Amino acid sequence: MTAATPSPDATSPNQALNVLGEPLTVCGCEPLTGWYRDGFCHTDPRDRGQHTVCCVVTEAFLNYSRAQGNDLTTPAPQYGFAGLKPGDHWCVCAPRWLEAYEDGMAPPVRLKATEASALAVIPLDLLNSHAA
Repeated sequence: MTAATPSPDATSPNQALNVLGEPLTVCGCEPLTGWYRDGFCHTDPRDRGQHTVCCVVTEAFLNYSRAQGNDLTTPAPQYGFAGLKPGDHWCVCAPRWLEAYEDGMAPPVRLKATEASALAVIPLDLLNSHAA
């Protein structure tokens, strides 16, 4: 849960593009999200989870994520993480979002805050079908 240190090949949020080909917008700051914990869903090659899909988390998705072994609701104060609640904006791993989609549990997506690299995992039409 700690913030990653930018690697030399990291894309800064003001250089990153979203899935619509526009400049990436902030996903969420309350709680602070993203691979770098800077509010943006931008990434670098060290982010094996590819935290690039900006979602509006739902109760169903939080329960689904917990059942998959990733409890996002329990606070982890040692990492400054208060836990998520429905309605929070959070950078979700692209493969996990696709898995949730396939299981009928995908949360809504904020397209302007979802990094274009997510398209390597998720087709744009699927993201569009869940646009917030």
